[in-house]
Amino acid sequence: MRKTAVITARVESDIAEGLSRLATQYDRSRAWLVAKAVTKYVEDESAFLASLKEGEDAIDRGDYLTQEEMVAEVERWRQNRKRPV
Repeated sequence: MRKTAVITARVESDIAEGLSRLATQYDRSRAWLVAKAVTKYVEDESAFLASLKEGEDAIDRGDYLTQEEMVAEVERWRQNRKRPV
């Protein structure tokens, strides 16, 4: 079994009420719902920050296009799509 930790957070009362309604509808505890929400948030934010880091690393390596280069590349793609096959 995975080790767990207890955390405490304050939310507006209407959010707590909504959480209680959801818990009832899903037949789950509020703690279960909060754990799922926090897990999703941590995964999403971690992935977002990793993608930012990947972009920053690419810039540091000089592996990027300028605005002008990107506009030209997109225009080439558009022109290629207009050509009949």
